[in-house]
Amino acid sequence: MRLERGRRASLALTLNFVAFAFALSAVTTSYWCEGTRKVAKPFCTGPPVKVKQWFCIRFNSSNVNDTRLVQYIFETGEEKFLLRRFHAGIFFSCEQTADMNGFDCRDFSEIAPEHEKGVLWLCIVAESLYLTLLFTGGALMTLEQCPCFSVMNKLKLSAFAALCTALSGLCGMVAHMMFTTIFQLAVAMGPVDWRPKTWDYSWSYVLAWGSFGTCMGSAVTALNRYTKTIIEFKYKRRNIEKSLMIKQKIMDLDHPEQMWDMYLTAVPADAEAPVELPVNGHKPSTGTTYVVEIDSVPEPQGEASC
Repeated sequence: MRLERGRRASLALTLNFVAFAFALSAVTTSYWCEGTRKVAKPFCTGPPVKVKQWFCIRFNSSNVNDTRLVQYIFETGEEKFLLRRFHAGIFFSCEQTADMNGFDCRDFSEIAPEHEKGVLWLCIVAESLYLTLLFTGGALMTLEQCPCFSVMNKLKLSAFAALCTALSGLCGMVAHMMFTTIFQLAVAMGPVDWRPKTWDYSWSYVLAWGSFGTCMGSAVTALNRYTKTIIEFKYKRRNIEKSLMIKQKIMDLDHPEQMWDMYLTAVPADAEAPVELPVNGHKPSTGTTYVVEIDSVPEPQGEASC
């Protein structure tokens, strides 16, 4: 039983650490959502090159300042547009640069609609609470593993750890849903130079919800362990109380007055054996059970005279 309790505690602590690692990775990265933006190709700058630059539009003449020359653009239709990749998180949104090398990032608060910035800050606060409570639950589970605490103190630590972990999971769920709502509103009502053409959830978003599931698994494991231990203690206490009550009844039966009735109903192993009554309320030392058979009961003298 002790080994099973140790395994449950280790499982809850492992799930807590995994949930904290997932949550920290998700919050500190900007890959909650990613997609593409359709933008017009900019004009190429710099000296002409032999290889065609597909990410910009170049005139057919190198002397772009000469107004007497007619400039031709050969790109038509979709060739005039470029699909730039972007990824966004709680704190930042990054988009590919004009030359498609690297990313330019800006605060996500600049992209969120004005009337939703308060919700964004609530989302950030909820994520902070999520990480704080999750770390607190893991710290309490770590202290519970210390052998210097008594069993009752370990139970108290387990209960508080399960409570902190469950509350952190609720905060994380609310924060994730808030960010999902804010991002969808930003796609619909955000700045024109940011609105994506296509987008989908990315690996940070999967990590965030995976952290929530692992966190709730840790809370349930810790709470289940606490409940099971309490039930076992109550069961053992009930058995101890029953044994103590039986011992108390046996001690109460040690009085000679109460033992007399018990010996009157016993049958002797040998009918002719001498009768040995209990001395000071204790059984005879021979180990043999005897009975006192009363053949006749003397009548009162008053009735005999009549």
